[in-house]
Amino acid sequence: MSQAVSEVNVPASSAPPSTPPSAPPSASRWASLAVLSSGLLMTIIDGNIVTVAMPAIQSDLGFSAAGLAWVVNAYLIAFGGLLLLVGRLGDLVGRKRMFVSGLALFTAASVLCGVATDQGVLVAARALQGVGGAMTSAVVLGMLVALFPEPREQAKAIAVFSAVGAAGGALGTFLGGALTEALNWHWIFLINLPIGVVALVAAVRVLAPDQKSDRGTGLGGGADYPGAALITGALMLTVYTIVTTAEHSTSATLSLAAGSLLLYVTFALRQARAARPLLRLRLFRSHLLTGANAVQMLMIAGMYGFQYIGALYLQNVLGYGELLTGVAFLPAPVTIGVLMLGLSAKVIGRFGAHRTLLAGLALITAGLALLGRLPSDGSYALDVLPGMLLLGAGFAAAMPAVTGLAMGGVAEEDAGLASGLFNTTQVVGGSLGLAVLTTLAAGRADSLTEGGTSALAAAADGYRLAFWVASGIAAAGLVLAATVLRPAPGKSGRAS
Repeated sequence: MSQAVSEVNVPASSAPPSTPPSAPPSASRWASLAVLSSGLLMTIIDGNIVTVAMPAIQSDLGFSAAGLAWVVNAYLIAFGGLLLLVGRLGDLVGRKRMFVSGLALFTAASVLCGVATDQGVLVAARALQGVGGAMTSAVVLGMLVALFPEPREQAKAIAVFSAVGAAGGALGTFLGGALTEALNWHWIFLINLPIGVVALVAAVRVLAPDQKSDRGTGLGGGADYPGAALITGALMLTVYTIVTTAEHSTSATLSLAAGSLLLYVTFALRQARAARPLLRLRLFRSHLLTGANAVQMLMIAGMYGFQYIGALYLQNVLGYGELLTGVAFLPAPVTIGVLMLGLSAKVIGRFGAHRTLLAGLALITAGLALLGRLPSDGSYALDVLPGMLLLGAGFAAAMPAVTGLAMGGVAEEDAGLASGLFNTTQVVGGSLGLAVLTTLAAGRADSLTEGGTSALAAAADGYRLAFWVASGIAAAGLVLAATVLRPAPGKSGRAS
């Protein structure tokens, strides 16, 4: 999520002066980045590819509306619930080992999804995908910052990594529509088999072996199993509460939320007293790590809402089909990719991560507000595309900056845990934003329909409300970033 750095030719026998002696050779590091990015790309694509194919899955396997939601929920609960745990386990047993194991499990689970012929098998396989995705994703940022310790190269690597992740979201939507229309929904999962096999072989061959100094004392000497059970249960219950809000009464939702809070409090008390805590609470003393994660949660909540609500607007209001909806989203990842790979690191190096983050969040807020004016007889080019381009530019600036701030002050032994925490924040933020915005949009549309408004106009009004609320969420992230993440007096705030 940032970049820039000119190549310097040096004799083969000497290392670049800015690179610590322990860092792998430059070519090896960039090859490793390609492998890590491919693993991320597969999990990101899979998180979005299912959305467009949901009607076909429902028709083929006979899911009810409530049951169909579990094709997504099973993945999200396993993925979000395990990220923090497997990030810490990666610190203990080796991040390469965790990454490779996650790739293998994710690929195998994808095949199970692809050949599923009944509801139970598909939902169970999706949960397994979530486990594999968590194992793969949780340790990636920790591996990346270890591979690229020099600040400017790290910014460039984060830019590449972020661009791949952003492109994966829209690519998943596009592939979901294309594969479902051209073949059938089974291929949205089976496509992961060749990608996964290639990525797995490359990971084994390219990624440097886990060194003894790169990991902790192993499972026997460093794992707090009761603490692991508490935090995994708390996160899973949190994600479950969020994604099933519409299925429960207010009192039931509050009871589930209270249960989650109790588990978090119990976990925190245990970590404060455990001899070998799973999560060192001192990690949260860093205002950069804590603040950046909070800002990211708000930013992702707004952006994820755009992706889902935007697709609904294109299909239900403008009448787009599955494939055309996927194509319509392509300008956003193209904008993100071009700006991240061409400008992000240079901008962060010139103006600092904090200022770049503020500018990006301002663009996101403006883009969502612009989408809050979408009419029921709108035009894609005039009404949707301008806001989408603003969001792409804003995300290209904000995501590398907030990632660098979150990971910048983390000690090497906690890098996997911090990476898992950062990814967990993304899942919780996205799930929360989706639940809130879809509930608001549906409630507004139902209210207007009951009052005699046409279904089309009511739906458009509901989507407008969702975008305005999303803009407010992003604005809250902007205010938080401006206050909590402000550099100390005398510091430039530039990425370091």
